[in-house]
Amino acid sequence: MSKRLLVLCYWGMNDPLTHGSILPHLRIIAQLPSVDIVLFATIERDRKHELDERVLDGIRNVRHIPLFSQNIPINLLNKIYDFLLFPKLLKQVVLDHNITDIIAFSTPAASLVHLLTKQLNLTYYVAFYEPHAAYMLETGIWGRYDPRYIYQKKWEKEQARDAKGLLAVSEAFRQEISSNSLAPASKIRVVRNAVDMTKFLSNPAKRSKVKYNLGIAAETTVGVYVGKFGGLYFEEDAFAIYQSCFELISNFSLLILTPQEHVVICENTRRTNLDEKKIFVLTVPHQEVPDYLSAADFAFATIKSYPSARYCSPVKIGEYWASGLPVLLTEGVGDDSDIIKNEGGGALFNVAVPGSVEKAILQIQEIINQPGHREEIRKLAIKYRSPDRIKEAYEYFFGANREVS
Repeated sequence: MSKRLLVLCYWGMNDPLTHGSILPHLRIIAQLPSVDIVLFATIERDRKHELDERVLDGIRNVRHIPLFSQNIPINLLNKIYDFLLFPKLLKQVVLDHNITDIIAFSTPAASLVHLLTKQLNLTYYVAFYEPHAAYMLETGIWGRYDPRYIYQKKWEKEQARDAKGLLAVSEAFRQEISSNSLAPASKIRVVRNAVDMTKFLSNPAKRSKVKYNLGIAAETTVGVYVGKFGGLYFEEDAFAIYQSCFELISNFSLLILTPQEHVVICENTRRTNLDEKKIFVLTVPHQEVPDYLSAADFAFATIKSYPSARYCSPVKIGEYWASGLPVLLTEGVGDDSDIIKNEGGGALFNVAVPGSVEKAILQIQEIINQPGHREEIRKLAIKYRSPDRIKEAYEYFFGANREVS
């Protein structure tokens, strides 16, 4: 039976997460023989900027449908309104376009879909299935008695029970789901956040060009961080780590690619007395990120170490590895910390252990001094973050006459 899919993304069309993590799935989904059409719905919270739909060029049979939040200033009230409004909008889309199946990207998006499918007899799948409620609680963003935490945790359990398929982002979380009997093994496939291997490929010409344009000497060792600070990610500790890099690595420069306001970054660099002449803070389109990764020698993944972090799959780590960069990573993050421990590809640190950061930085220096290390590290991305894993998962779930109980 042919499928007419609704794909719901919890982020906006212009969000780097959409470009980096959702589009690899969308390209593969749209090419499946059993799929007739894909309606790609994104949740938009920024009405100031025009939506860049050019990223969908070349993906067949995909139509974009933006869903606009009311952006009520009080976050809790806005979330409540979202969960009242969006299921109604999605229901109309389903009815108007004869949708047969829904794929929700992230458990918050799946919560909206879960509420919808209580009204309609529809099959749905959850991609990026991970414990979002636990992330938010353990990093202090939500409180234990916050309605957002209570309901999200409840809905995540119900998703495991009711969804036709779960694409867990880590092997560690697959094991957790199975051990707690939340869902049968036949319903779960592990798909870590994948990377476009062609796009993220170290390019010596781009390396020289970026360094020249930024005024960075060819022999400079460049560390790069892609993403935000705060929330799930270190802020003060991240800049303390950068300070250690300046102390331990001769001729070091720091490159930060972030969507955040640069004034926030500047405040942190001044607070830690870093040399601002050797720090480059940029906001660039996602399609330009590979050029800057080519210019770097290693990368930072300064993610907070909280219990459920072992279940996550940061997009940035896959992009770093695909570019051949060793990663300075917090212990206990996703499957990636175990991969680094057992197979290489970076060094691990624990900010609570004296000397741990310094030891990890020295390990990074040893790696970047090894000939051919970028090619070896890229093999980890091919092994663990290839889009082939996405294709295998959807072919498993959408296979002819397949029933998943």
